[in-house]
Amino acid sequence: MPAQAKGEASTARPSAKPATPAHEHGQAMSPPLTERQEARRRRILRAAAQLAGRGGFDAVQMREVAESSQVALGTLYRYFPSKVHLLVATMQDQLERMHGTLRKKPPAGESPAERVAETLMRTFRALQREPHLADAMVRALTFADRSVSPEVDQVSRQTTAIILDAMGQDDPTPQQLSAVRVIEHTWHSALITWLSGRASIAQVRIDMETVCRLIDLTAPDKS
Repeated sequence: MPAQAKGEASTARPSAKPATPAHEHGQAMSPPLTERQEARRRRILRAAAQLAGRGGFDAVQMREVAESSQVALGTLYRYFPSKVHLLVATMQDQLERMHGTLRKKPPAGESPAERVAETLMRTFRALQREPHLADAMVRALTFADRSVSPEVDQVSRQTTAIILDAMGQDDPTPQQLSAVRVIEHTWHSALITWLSGRASIAQVRIDMETVCRLIDLTAPDKS
């Protein structure tokens, strides 16, 4: 992790351990959240998104998140050991919400490549409407080290699910999954370059339409 990232991500408490109710974090033995725990987690994610939306990464302070979500600071750290964990989980939550919206109004393109490109641009525009929040979440992903791998994996799985839904594919081949990974990398890179002012929305669209052609190239031969 870069030196700057270490400083900004160091809000974690060294002694804090993710509590059992804290995660769908890939821990095989963790029981599901209770209704009360899930409601608390939702409040935390909503508070983090609101603070990030107003002031970006630096505006998200764990004490303020705890106060806004009406949970004890120690409880917050049991759910999310650091600000980076929290903001990566926020991105997963935002993508999940976008996925629900996309399912209600699926893309209309004729080919899988066209549908995926349309879907990713719709997701991109949703993030574009709240640039401070988008910047905070992307910075958290960039700063994430191995301790945040479960949350990062959740973001990746959610993005993959969005792409596969747009493709109309529930049993992808290894070649198709490889294409999906390249598309995810390109989408993430495009988001970074747009947030830094190095790419216009038009350029992002061209890049996404180009990389989505991999979907057609990796489609199984039906002949």
